Amino acid sequence: MTHIAVLGSTNMDLVTYVAKAPQRGETVTGREFRTIPGGKGANQAIAAARAGATVSMIGAVGNDAFGLRLRDTLEHSGVDTDFLRTVEGPSGTAHIVVDEEGGNAIVVIPGANGTVDHLSPGDEGVIATADALLLQLEIPLAAVVAGAEAARRHGVRTVLTPSPAQPLPPELLAATDLLVPNEYEAVTLTGRTDPREAAAALLDLVPEVAVTLGATGCLYLTRGAGPLVVPAPRVTAVDSTGAGDTFVGALAVALAEEKPVREALSWAAAAAALSVQRAGASASMPYRPEIEAQYSA
Repeated sequence: MTHIAVLGSTNMDLVTYVAKAPQRGETVTGREFRTIPGGKGANQAIAAARAGATVSMIGAVGNDAFGLRLRDTLEHSGVDTDFLRTVEGPSGTAHIVVDEEGGNAIVVIPGANGTVDHLSPGDEGVIATADALLLQLEIPLAAVVAGAEAARRHGVRTVLTPSPAQPLPPELLAATDLLVPNEYEAVTLTGRTDPREAAAALLDLVPEVAVTLGATGCLYLTRGAGPLVVPAPRVTAVDSTGAGDTFVGALAVALAEEKPVREALSWAAAAAALSVQRAGASASMPYRPEIEAQYSA
């Protein structure tokens, strides 16, 4: 079975649903509040596990009630948490406002994720056995670089989601195989406002780029070939939180299973389309039979 390692964050998502997000200084009345396990690392781990892979999660939670629930959620989704450490203090949290169109705005407080600033004993061994390593930027950059370099030493494919968007050091780019930004992140990283131009600029830095375009689909570029545009299924979005992580987790599984790139991207887009039709991040992520049915539709 495909083995995916994930080095990244675990957060409890504190989600407020509103008709329209408040402007600065404005108070609005929401219609619902939920606490949903999330964090980009945990989300991608759950997405990959539900898509059919064996998944190992490397990271940290706090010794609080959120930490217990986060670990339990990962384990119930089939994710191995042997390398998910428990540290003193609070777990990470993400404070999310979701509007009636499914759009969101997010504030992340790192908590225990801030302690993941290096690889601990055993982490590199887990990475070495994986078919792919998934990375994001919600833990200290030093650990992301260390994980990517460990993957490179062992010939493991690295898939980096550059979120939250920030300047990427040369050593991280040198150890990245596939970069998966959304439109905003691609613009932030390159200063180019057109997704094709942004993707082309990023291709000067890494071998493969897949820019997610929301309801439009995704744009994929690799060196030595023309751009590939893969549309997303048409659905009515309820909550887009976690859609990008669903896409990345499913894509990593598809690529590790050696699906052709176009098929892998379409399969991942089908998974993301299913996730936006449900509330929450990890709670919305589809299982493999659902993805197969959506992909075949």
